[in-house]
Amino acid sequence: MQAIVLAAGEGSRMRPLTTKMPKVMLPVAGKPLLEHIILRARATGIDNFVLVVGYGGDTVRSYFGDGDRLGVKIDYAQQAKQLGTGHALMAAQSLAEDNFLVLNGDVLPDEASLREMATGGLAVSAIKVDDPRRYGVFLQENGYFRSVVEKSDNPPSNLANAGIYFLERSIFEILQAAPLSERGEYELTDGLNLLAAKEEIRIVEMERWLEIGRPWDILAANEILLQDVEPCILGEVEPGATLNGKVSIGRGTVVRSGAYIVGPVLIGEDCDIGPNCYIRPATCLGDKVRVGNAVEVKNSAIMSGSKIGHLSYVGDSVIGEKCNFGAGTICSNLRHDKGNIKSYIKGERSDSGRRKLGVIMGDDVMTGINTTIYPGTVIESGFRGQPAVIHRGLVFSKR
Repeated sequence: MQAIVLAAGEGSRMRPLTTKMPKVMLPVAGKPLLEHIILRARATGIDNFVLVVGYGGDTVRSYFGDGDRLGVKIDYAQQAKQLGTGHALMAAQSLAEDNFLVLNGDVLPDEASLREMATGGLAVSAIKVDDPRRYGVFLQENGYFRSVVEKSDNPPSNLANAGIYFLERSIFEILQAAPLSERGEYELTDGLNLLAAKEEIRIVEMERWLEIGRPWDILAANEILLQDVEPCILGEVEPGATLNGKVSIGRGTVVRSGAYIVGPVLIGEDCDIGPNCYIRPATCLGDKVRVGNAVEVKNSAIMSGSKIGHLSYVGDSVIGEKCNFGAGTICSNLRHDKGNIKSYIKGERSDSGRRKLGVIMGDDVMTGINTTIYPGTVIESGFRGQPAVIHRGLVFSKR
């Protein structure tokens, strides 16, 4: 069985986290999101992958290579310009087999649903959602797909398009004949609408489904995926340090005396943790991360090379690579009125749906001592090799 993975986009809604890497390579529970997708598909019997790459494609190729490390075969198709999902799929036409799964690089499906998708002919995947206005939704008849209605203020159903399909090579001819969308792009859903007029297409409802479409979705994904990580201690844990629950420590990492860690927590390689710090559940630390004395980290993702200075607090936050927190930096994560935290997507203020959310911070950001950052703040990455500096004592609502 073959899977074609659409992984060419930048993920502009994930900025600033995608300033220097594509969305599919953002770390979730210790691995790039794309690796989780490949491993889950492999567990269902798929061993042949075509990765459609574009933005940051060299990073993807360098990490995955020919797939041998993961026990699969990987080929690559290049989408030079990102002109829609249909255009991305057409980039893989020369490598496609007669039948294939189409996976989106920002959606992690459950294994049972993937197996069901790959049996019994053409199929599209769906997930029932509480707020279908954010998604394209399916019109269906007796369990068969009839059409997609794109994002609407009055969606006709709550059966959202989950972005996974089982298709045949005939889809390429259909996509080439499909009209351009209003955005001037080739949309895969337009091809599906045309295909439904000729063929019967099953609708398979996903049992479980994770979408990484907004920066804070990384936190939700960590909370879920860390539950399945088997704890493994490969580094050094000094006497006087306490590990409770599922805690994984990478090679070369030192957890110093007085550190108190409550799992599920995943700590990468060559990290320096403590002394006398508190790391709370659902936290993921990348490689070469420093967590200093009297630091508390809670339900956060801190990427490789970042340093959290002493007397700091990081709660419900996503921190990019090679950031450096001055002593006493506080990432606030709760409104006084306990309402949902509003943050920013592509510069537009957006309700995160989360009662607790700290900072979304790009790469190479530096804070001064005693910096306080408001809930939901977005801080851009450092520019042209220069770190973005937050000066002493400033309180941020947006940058």
